[in-house]
Amino acid sequence: MTDKKLVLASQSPRRQKLLAQLGYQFAIQISDIDESVQQSEQAADYVVRLATEKAEAVFSTLSSFTQAQSLVLGSDTCVVIDNAILGKPADLADCIHTLSLLSGKKHQVLTAIAVVAADKIVTKLVTTDVQFKVLSVAEMTAYWHTGEPQDKAGSYAIQGIGGQFVTSMTGSYSAVVGLPLYETAELLKTMGLPSAIQQN
Repeated sequence: MTDKKLVLASQSPRRQKLLAQLGYQFAIQISDIDESVQQSEQAADYVVRLATEKAEAVFSTLSSFTQAQSLVLGSDTCVVIDNAILGKPADLADCIHTLSLLSGKKHQVLTAIAVVAADKIVTKLVTTDVQFKVLSVAEMTAYWHTGEPQDKAGSYAIQGIGGQFVTSMTGSYSAVVGLPLYETAELLKTMGLPSAIQQN
């Protein structure tokens, strides 16, 4: 058994639920970082940087004694189409614009995870292809008024009402939701914190 303590650097209830699904006990500490995309920054670099910065920000607030015993997990997800990063919609018009870009097309969801320890940082990037059906303006408008897309990157939630827009997917469903289960368990294992079943 390990004596490492796990801290999740996220207020996302989706990430919290997925991490708990792996059987981990963990604390939650929210990081406060600038999530702006840097000039000429590629989507893959962006999500890896944010996941790392979230974890580093929380790790830096821990005492030196606590740092020696802790692993901090950070994660970030972005939706990408034609190399453009789609953020959270500002309003109905923005939501319709975003969903119109995704309508009838395949896009990518990039999720990065980062684990920060006292002696090292490890990261993993997971890319999933998601195909959307063709959406009408009426559907997009009705979807906005459900309240679901308003805090979601790419203006939709695959685990919610927006799941009905997805005709097919290649990759990790849990990564699209916000935390790739397989990769998270494997990464934590390499950092000395295997899941309960990995210890058997």
